[in-house]
Amino acid sequence: MEQKRLYRSNSNKMIAGVCGGIAEYINLDPTVVRLLWVLLCFMGGTGVIAYIIAAIIMPNQYQ
Repeated sequence: MEQKRLYRSNSNKMIAGVCGGIAEYINLDPTVVRLLWVLLCFMGGTGVIAYIIAAIIMPNQYQ
């Protein structure tokens, strides 16, 4: 059995693939994850910082 890993997506990518990767990991529509992330951005701006950190930390899908 293959273990699930969290990666930045190459196929569901708008900026860096973070939301697409999270959506693939939890089997959810990427649009829902993106909308939730936008809400986080408007609620104090923590979403922007979290996105930048996730884009740096999360490995690319095909590395």
